[in-house]
Amino acid sequence: MTARTTHLDAEVRTALRAVGAAAKRGLGDAGLAELVQVRASQLNHCAYCLDMHLGIAREQGVDGRRLDLLAAWEEAGELFDARERAALALTEAVTVLTGGFVPDAVYEEAARHFDAGELAHLTGLVAAINSWNRLMVARRIPAGGTAW
Repeated sequence: MTARTTHLDAEVRTALRAVGAAAKRGLGDAGLAELVQVRASQLNHCAYCLDMHLGIAREQGVDGRRLDLLAAWEEAGELFDARERAALALTEAVTVLTGGFVPDAVYEEAARHFDAGELAHLTGLVAAINSWNRLMVARRIPAGGTAW
């Protein structure tokens, strides 16, 4: 695949990096942050972001089996705990909005596992990775691409 364009405004890049970094810090769980970013990137078919965040997840010590089964997390039994499952459900609901709004039950379950600040940061992280996914997919930036 050839990139359509590698141009990305430096201010936009800096702003999105800052949003993602702030959301990760506020969430306070680097492994979970990577699971969320990988899952959103799977849903958005973003090879560039999948390649990047799978590597970071491994560096953070996320178990390879969990990464292998992330696309089927709902069927993976106890491999993902209740907090992770709530975060992944919220990630999917925020990422795939074709059915309308984020369901109340999904949001309420996430709110049971995250305090208000953590929930705000989790939602911000999902919004940030979705923005990155859309920027990379729209421009067809390939996995491992360095000029973007």
